[in-house]
Amino acid sequence: MAARLRGRPAHAPGPTYLSYTPNGKKLITVGVNGALRVFQHGSDNEPAIIDVLTDGHTAVASTNDFIVVGAEDGSVTKYSLLTNSMEEILVRCSLPVRDVSLSKDGEWVAVASDELAVKVVNTRDMTRIMHLRDQSRPVKHVSFDVSGSTLAVSCTDGIVYMYSLSSEQPQLIKRVDGLIKTLETDAEANAKVAWHPDGRAFAAPTATRDFQCVARSDWQRQKAFSGGHRADISAAAWSPNGALLATAGVDKSLCIWETRSQRLLKSYDDVQNTILAIDWHPTDNVCSYTNNNGELFIREDFVPGEHAKHLRIALQPSPMNNDPLSEISGNARKQLSNGDKPNGVRRSAEDQYLDDLLGPDAMSEDEMDFIEDDDGAGYAEEMNHVGKRSAVTDAGRPAKRHAPFAAWKPQIHEAFQPGSTPWRGDRRYLCLNMTGFVWTVNQDTHHTVTVEFHDRQEHRDFHFTDPYKYDKASLNEKGTLFSCRPSTQTQQRAILYYRPHETWTTRTDWRTQLPAGEEVTSMSLSESCIVATTSKGYVRIYSLFGLPLKVYRQKSMPAVTCASWRDYVMTVGNGPVDGDGTTRMLYTVDNVRRDELCQSEDVVALREGTELRNIFFSDKGDPCIYDTEGVLLILLHWRTPGQAKWVPLLDTKTMDRLASGRKDETYWPVAVANNKFHCIILKGGDVYPHFPRPLLVDFDFKIPVSSFPAGGVEDEDKDVAQQRNLEEQYVRASLQHALASDLVDSTNSTSAQRAEVPVLERDVDKALLQLLAAECREGEERGMKALEIASLMRDRTGKMLEAAGKIAARFQRDILGEKITQLAERRLVGLVDEEDM
Repeated sequence: MAARLRGRPAHAPGPTYLSYTPNGKKLITVGVNGALRVFQHGSDNEPAIIDVLTDGHTAVASTNDFIVVGAEDGSVTKYSLLTNSMEEILVRCSLPVRDVSLSKDGEWVAVASDELAVKVVNTRDMTRIMHLRDQSRPVKHVSFDVSGSTLAVSCTDGIVYMYSLSSEQPQLIKRVDGLIKTLETDAEANAKVAWHPDGRAFAAPTATRDFQCVARSDWQRQKAFSGGHRADISAAAWSPNGALLATAGVDKSLCIWETRSQRLLKSYDDVQNTILAIDWHPTDNVCSYTNNNGELFIREDFVPGEHAKHLRIALQPSPMNNDPLSEISGNARKQLSNGDKPNGVRRSAEDQYLDDLLGPDAMSEDEMDFIEDDDGAGYAEEMNHVGKRSAVTDAGRPAKRHAPFAAWKPQIHEAFQPGSTPWRGDRRYLCLNMTGFVWTVNQDTHHTVTVEFHDRQEHRDFHFTDPYKYDKASLNEKGTLFSCRPSTQTQQRAILYYRPHETWTTRTDWRTQLPAGEEVTSMSLSESCIVATTSKGYVRIYSLFGLPLKVYRQKSMPAVTCASWRDYVMTVGNGPVDGDGTTRMLYTVDNVRRDELCQSEDVVALREGTELRNIFFSDKGDPCIYDTEGVLLILLHWRTPGQAKWVPLLDTKTMDRLASGRKDETYWPVAVANNKFHCIILKGGDVYPHFPRPLLVDFDFKIPVSSFPAGGVEDEDKDVAQQRNLEEQYVRASLQHALASDLVDSTNSTSAQRAEVPVLERDVDKALLQLLAAECREGEERGMKALEIASLMRDRTGKMLEAAGKIAARFQRDILGEKITQLAERRLVGLVDEEDM
């Protein structure tokens, strides 16, 4: 079907701009006159009109519920799409606004104006505002990346300024020079950064009329779209899946490009005026654009039929120079239904590209043929559904086969309850931790629940009949928390049930129902609160006596899991989509008592292809995760916003018991307590523990600093192994000291906790003394490293440096001893610095 051009006089003649809502239901246009127009997608009815007091509108950005409009009078106004009325003026600039950009979650709007500073305003609380001031000239364009944590600022000085907005104080992270040309703020030529949907790269128009891609990892230029325009580019937009690119030029040109090959697929020659804004519909083969004459054009079947299949494939990767090419030989394999290779290895986005184009009815390996019928002569006959040659039409062309395409959806991480296992027969564990076990038995009409404790002198086991069929539980020293799903048969809503172990009054259990249509996806129980994440994206927090304390919506959705410790709550949810189509998990740590965010929407550090197995707080209150690769990680500096980092405590695959290869076992994580990793050993390929009740074992931490030969090696290899052990002890002692220092500095610590810090500091210095002795044993040529080790000692009294000097004297390292003495003297008078090395 030929593309049907639909031109509409949306506004008075002049610059006009547009924006689709993320759900594609509405299209909003703004222009020079004092009215905003809201078009319904797929409807020929007249658009709704929002009458406003301002005119000369220069920019628009939209969510499903509201739009933000910038104007020449310097105002940035928020309008409701639910009531088609003005809500509030978010911010005023002293000079004309040139561009606005909304973060994906709609929380923040960036404003570019003829002022030197860029303003980033919270759309819910306009008093929360950030100023980006590193530009020396006015800004023409702003653009949020897909995660909303990075903002690209295209300045009229020809530099793209990249800001990180992941903390309260914005940070300039890069000046990208030589990419865009210098422009005036009112020029029709465009310099706006367009982030690719996979988030790995961005692109912008260049002075040579190309559309150049740049990798965000190293800021290096990648592939470019060249030769489509004879004048400056005036607008550009990626298709929703990143497979196609639309660009327009001041020369009244309009082009469609294929992302993977940078090939020009189509060039339209019916454009009458300069296009200033382009936007793709989120799901349909429709692209709309506005021009400098007040007109709106809605192009249906925008991508020609022979190329429309590009819109129906999965998210495609950015056009990068170093990405591997997909298989194009007869060895290419048909894509499996789950998107994996036959051996279970996940296919890359490039590998899936060809499979998605061929569709689910792709030909077999032996019959794979990639001869293209470029001139339509008919020699490249098409395969039919059974892999045989299809009939040729009278026109000499192969008969067209319409391959069905499924709608693409990102691969999200499913929600799970920490410490629970799936059904095995008619039994499953609802909770496994250091306090005890909660398990249930399916009796068809009801369940029976048993709670057993490790310390039976402290608590009594109990057992009860469960008509609600609880499917989640959380257990600690104070009580047991249960939840059940809603039932359509009995019209029963989701329930939270808390049963305290002991109280100084009569023990009072309590239950609360969630609103209709909402169920618990994960929950957690701490010493002071109860936390539940729900299917509607809410985080519900209750006191231990059932009083609702807080309800808020999680930013990263759908929710994955949660954990809590005292007043701290950690929630994990699905974030932006990576290049392989899998969502990235983000976590937030919140102090619900003080209503303070410790970490907000930071990344859960998992390697590609691994999954989160468990999440919990250690006995000292530090967040921990355990992944399917068998790595235990702890969160360091998590009480300081923006400073958190995941540090490995133990890689179970490197433990001595597995080094010989004779043991085939994995580990089910339970807790981090008493400076040990507590777990359940799984044998025989088991993934989950099962009945009878397993025993808990514990392993010492061993940070994977480096590898070294196991037992049974020669003497010199044993010395190397001892050296590596000492290095690991130093790194581990430093980590434990940092965790203890964070606790003391950030909380109302106890005297025991404060006393632990100097003890851990001495452990660090002891490990350094042992390393120093090992270096002195090697000879005088290792003296510089020995002095470096001595300078790392933390003791300020001089006792440890004195001991270091004695070690040097014992091994007759006189020069080293003199250097250490000088270091001790300078440290005592506060003159030591990095040059002492």
